[in-house]
Amino acid sequence: MRFNGKTVVVTGAASGIGRAATLAFAAEGATVYAADIDEAGLAKTASASNGPIVTARCDVTRTEDIKALMDRAAAETGGIDTVFNNAGAGGDRAPIDEIEPEGWDRTMDLLLRSVAFGIRYAVPHMIGRKGASFVNTSSIAAIGPGYSPTAYAVAKAGVLHLTKLASADLAKYQIRVNAVQPGFINTNIFTRSLGLTDALEAQAKGAIAAMSQAAQPIARGGQAEDIAQAVLFLASEAASFVTGTSLIVDGGITIGPRHSWDPAMPDLFDALQQMAEDGKA
Repeated sequence: MRFNGKTVVVTGAASGIGRAATLAFAAEGATVYAADIDEAGLAKTASASNGPIVTARCDVTRTEDIKALMDRAAAETGGIDTVFNNAGAGGDRAPIDEIEPEGWDRTMDLLLRSVAFGIRYAVPHMIGRKGASFVNTSSIAAIGPGYSPTAYAVAKAGVLHLTKLASADLAKYQIRVNAVQPGFINTNIFTRSLGLTDALEAQAKGAIAAMSQAAQPIARGGQAEDIAQAVLFLASEAASFVTGTSLIVDGGITIGPRHSWDPAMPDLFDALQQMAEDGKA
């Protein structure tokens, strides 16, 4: 019961990583304020928990909604101990040579600006709370191309830098700030943005799972619970000496090119060595 008596705020709590984290925090004793625009999804999250979950409709692109969420959680419980800034979606999928300003701004508002103001409006309610911390959802997309649409990747890179800067700003209050970087996790974050039917969404998620487990050293699809457990660690006293950094949870997909970990793949240097030996023969 690492979070017994703690107040935790989770955004994007109606599904995926946010739902898994909400249930995990509540199972370990926290009173969780679960926020999302999907009120039906929030109700399902709350009904699946044996712990205390308070649902709140919150559109994180509206700063007034974020402030109201933080103020409510603090007023009803006496303060806030942890905020998991997680709400998000795939954002605008257009490449940089096609994206329109509205799509760019909408993506930044949802994925980056929301994190900044999630921190801004929670801090006054966290000062003086022993072990207070933020965990922000970034992504492996923050470290290079090929993992997501461009605007999403830029926003998630911004979350990483914001995490580091905020950890410096808030050190005077002994508030820790860290991020988690999921790999390919079997949630609906990208399939939902395509407007697929439920049947096609399930089929697409199956394809994503199959492709991801073939593309990484840990040969299984990532689950929301994998990220939730990393988030709980970063928020817990076990991570009391950890701030201003990120935890990559990706099945190893970012460790290097496939030939570096898959013995079935040809290695460039082995091939060159063989050429040299063949040339001497």
